[in-house]
Amino acid sequence: MNSRADILGRVRERIGRNEENAVASRRDIDDWLGARHQGPRPDTNGDLLARFKAKSEALATTVDIVEEWSAVPAAVARYLGANGLPTQAVGWPLIAGHRWTEAGIAFEGRGAVDADLVGITGAYCAVAETGTLMLLSGADTPASVSLLPETHVAVLAASRIVAGLEEAWDLARTELGGLPRAVNFISGPSRTGDIEQTIVLGAHGPYRVHVVAVTRA
Repeated sequence: MNSRADILGRVRERIGRNEENAVASRRDIDDWLGARHQGPRPDTNGDLLARFKAKSEALATTVDIVEEWSAVPAAVARYLGANGLPTQAVGWPLIAGHRWTEAGIAFEGRGAVDADLVGITGAYCAVAETGTLMLLSGADTPASVSLLPETHVAVLAASRIVAGLEEAWDLARTELGGLPRAVNFISGPSRTGDIEQTIVLGAHGPYRVHVVAVTRA
């Protein structure tokens, strides 16, 4: 018997667990987990896009709002130009169909490598309560695009903004059935306060996060 089995065996003995009552206990646990009880939550009524924008900006994410998908490439080009950033970008193959070239952006639909400076992604959904993007990994949505480049630009349908993390997970369960290999939650640029408790952006990922939200989607 190894140490783990020994410890768990003693715990079972102390609480009186046996084969007969273990079945009922497992059923109770499964029922409780399946009910997905929620704890106290803040008021999430109102304009979810406005709340998401305010929370995002508090985390050093910039947000641009456009009406149509056709306006996305120009909005991204405007952001890159205003900040003196490269117009060469790597992005999700899923969004390669946008007219990037017409907007002056040299877009490559592939996963990112360490030399890529600008990454453009979509977003599965976003959380208004925390200003958080939810990204799912896949063949057409490689996670490296949001993690390796210094600048991460995310394109988001405003209709995919939900109130809280509870709704984000509910949406994934309903639409996907099973989860992808990786789920990434992004709340502003990467940051650390390890050195003298001074916040430094870009320590473990992008220095900048910019969101283009599309209202008619």
